[in-house]
Amino acid sequence: MAELYQSCDLHPTRRPRILAPPYNPCPDMTDDADEDGYDGPSKSLRKRQSTELQQLGEALIELSSSELDALPLPESLRDAVLLAQKITAHGGLYRQKQYIGKLMRKFDSEPIREAIEARRNRERVEAVRFHRMEQWRESLLTEGTTALERLKAEFPKVDAATIAELVARARKEQQSSAQKVTPAGRELFRVLREFM
Repeated sequence: MAELYQSCDLHPTRRPRILAPPYNPCPDMTDDADEDGYDGPSKSLRKRQSTELQQLGEALIELSSSELDALPLPESLRDAVLLAQKITAHGGLYRQKQYIGKLMRKFDSEPIREAIEARRNRERVEAVRFHRMEQWRESLLTEGTTALERLKAEFPKVDAATIAELVARARKEQQSSAQKVTPAGRELFRVLREFM
């Protein structure tokens, strides 16, 4: 009890003050395991995991039927996703997404996560490939023979004669038309896509 009193040596006429113990807003909650020995995930960690599963479930809604068939989905989850794809009302879709998130907590989500990540990687690779083909087409149309020589050096099996003819046609079409991408330009892009 003596430690609860503050020293009054400097002011002998003052009465000693009682010092309160440090404030603890939640005396039942400690950083250690509780009385039953539970030392599980915190509430915030469970909330983050729940949010991640919800987002994973929403990513499933964006997949096509064939992509869903390729995933190892339980039947109830697959049915819920297919139903969500048909719902157009905002409130109904929101509730269905919540239900999908709830179902996701019951199953092993790791194979689903890996499959969706693989799909995203394929999309990124396809976007880079598409951008590269557009750059080649633009170079061929602006630089002509110089770009064609670089293309032949990088892709020896390219049909240089066909590409040179398409480049000449596309340039001629661009001069007579206000359109940037002409039919010959689209054909050039298709040929580039075939061998790239």
